[in-house]
Amino acid sequence: MKNYKKIGIIKSKGRLINEPNSPFRSPFQRDRDRIIHSTAFRRLKHKTQVFVNTEGDHYRTRITHSIEVAQIARTISRYLNLNDDLTETLSLAHDLGHTPFGHAGEEALNECMNKHGGFDHNLQTLRIVMFIENKYVKFKGLNLTVETLDGLLKHNGPYYDDTDVKNLIGLKNLKNKIDLKSYPSIEAQIASISDDIAYNNHDIQDGFNANIFKINELKEINFFNEILKRYSSKFKKTNNKILIYQMVRDSINLMVKDLIKNSLINFKLNKINKLNDVYKSENKLVCFSSNYEDIINEIRDFLSFKMYKNNKVLKKNNENRRIIEKLFKKISSNPRKFLTFTPTKHNKYRSIADYISGMTDRFAINIYKSLK
Repeated sequence: MKNYKKIGIIKSKGRLINEPNSPFRSPFQRDRDRIIHSTAFRRLKHKTQVFVNTEGDHYRTRITHSIEVAQIARTISRYLNLNDDLTETLSLAHDLGHTPFGHAGEEALNECMNKHGGFDHNLQTLRIVMFIENKYVKFKGLNLTVETLDGLLKHNGPYYDDTDVKNLIGLKNLKNKIDLKSYPSIEAQIASISDDIAYNNHDIQDGFNANIFKINELKEINFFNEILKRYSSKFKKTNNKILIYQMVRDSINLMVKDLIKNSLINFKLNKINKLNDVYKSENKLVCFSSNYEDIINEIRDFLSFKMYKNNKVLKKNNENRRIIEKLFKKISSNPRKFLTFTPTKHNKYRSIADYISGMTDRFAINIYKSLK
C-alpha cells in the first residue's frame, strides 16, 4: 500500500450552509449516508444502464452500476491511502441525475430542452443534491461538503466555459467556494475513471448474457483474447457465463493495476506533493498508460458497433426516446396536471426536465401509457 495521503482530501472546508460536525462520522461519511438515503439514489434501481429493467432481472441498472463503480474506486483510493469515504461518495452519486432509459433518455430530453438551456445528467446531479432533494428543516438539498460538490461537478474535468453551470446551478449558489477552471481532487478523478472501467467491462458481460455477441466475437479484441487463452484448456468444460465472468474479472484487475502504475508515474512527473499541486495541475493525473488507453478505445468501439448499435437495442432506444418526447410535450401543455407546484414562466421547462429526469423507467412507461 502506498501513502499518498498528502495529495488527497484530508479535511473538509465545510458545507455551503454551516452545520455542526458529527461526533462519530466524518463529513464525507455523512455525505455518503445522505446520498444512500436520498430518494434519487433509490430510484436508480429502476433506471436503465443499457437494458430497460423490464427486459430482465439480472442486467445491471444504474444503482448496481453505481455500487460497482464505488467498489473499484474505493479499492484504488484505499491502496493509495487517499480519502476512500469521499471517493465512495462521488462514485455512488455520479449518476443521480440520469434520466429514465439511460443515454437514449438523456439525448431525447436534451433535444426537448434545446431552446430552454438543454439537459446534462452531470449538472442534473448537482441540481438534485443542491435543490431538489427536500427532506431537511434548515435547508433544501443535501447540503453536501464543498469537496463532494466540487468532485461531482468536475469529475470529468474543469469547466472552462461556465455558461451551463451559471444557467443550471447559478454561480452565486456555489458561494465562490469552487474553482470551475481547476482539475478536481484525485479522489474525484479516481471515481470518474472507475466509471469507465466498470461500464466497459460490465456492458460486455451484460451484452453476452443478452446473446448480443458470442465468445468468439470477443476474441476480436486482442486484450480479451489473451485473457481467454489462459482458460483455453477449460473451454469445453466450463460454463460460458462463468468464463465471461472470469474474463471480466481479470480485465478489471489488469486495468486497475495499469491505472495505479501510470498514475503514480504522473504524480512524479508532475511533481505532485500536496493537494494544491493537484488543483494547479494542467493535466489529468489519474489515467491509463497509452497502451491501455488503446485497449479501452478498442473495447468502446466494439461495444458501440456490436451492442449500442445492435438492432434490438436501437429499436428499444427509439421507443424510449418517443416516450420522453411525448411526456415532455404533454406535460408542457398542462404542467399543473403533473407537477406538485405551479412553475413560473421563468422556470417552467426546467421544472418539467427535473420531473421527467427523476422518473424511473417503469413510472415513465406507466405515465406514457395513461396518455394514450
